[in-house]
Amino acid sequence: MSTTAQDTDTPCAHCTVDADGRTTFRIALRSAGHPRLALVPRAKKNAPQQPTRLLDLEPHGDDGDLRAVLEPLPALAEGRWDAYLMRETDAVRERLRPGLRDLRALVDGNPRERPSPVAVRVPYATKDGFLAVRAWLRPAHAEAGRLDLADGAMTVHARLHGAELSDDATALLRLRGDRDTTRSFPLRSDGSGFSFTAPFAELTGAAPGDQVWDVLLRPAADVPPVRIGRLLDDTADRKTVCVYPALTVGEAAARPYYTVDNDLAVEVTAVR
Repeated sequence: MSTTAQDTDTPCAHCTVDADGRTTFRIALRSAGHPRLALVPRAKKNAPQQPTRLLDLEPHGDDGDLRAVLEPLPALAEGRWDAYLMRETDAVRERLRPGLRDLRALVDGNPRERPSPVAVRVPYATKDGFLAVRAWLRPAHAEAGRLDLADGAMTVHARLHGAELSDDATALLRLRGDRDTTRSFPLRSDGSGFSFTAPFAELTGAAPGDQVWDVLLRPAADVPPVRIGRLLDDTADRKTVCVYPALTVGEAAARPYYTVDNDLAVEVTAVR
């Protein structure tokens, strides 16, 4: 459970996420009209604009709070959704600040199998102190677990959701900006998940200058690869939370990291 400071001039919403992905918002508001909570998607470059999701705010319990429920279906499109209050049907939207965010149901990653498409939502506080929801929606997803760094190599433990692993499944590291440059690594099955080891020496020297390699899983030889990342817990922005050391390999340093979308990647830089 996490909290954030409130501005008394700005409405505040508490939210709770349950194990089924249902998100409940609560706002202390007295209204005789038709108030609603609006989830507004942020525009994404080269992508069609998604429609706003409107949720009715209705009385619940004896405390006078109003409640809106975001059901698991229909799923939110992948991206960031800012939360607003609309006090009346045609009222000006007001940004909401986060109150209590009860995300305990997400903390352990909810290890149950997830069908396709894999839909994830995490309420969070933006950098400027407002409430938003981070959503992911993917046909399949490989959830990263433990990551070990030793002997100039990275060992990734993960679990596939929304698809099945075939006998010829492989891990791929793909050079960003050059989809034809990849490195392939065999998988080791460990029951419900898999692991692989990627020696960083195979990444250095593939292209001049600094490089970034995206980490993917190809579940079968004839299907598109899926990203390996960390989506299934309570952390909306993992890039600055999970920080790994760099390993020196020859004249380069390699460091795994999570992107702004919580996908796993490896940064390779020349040692200067």
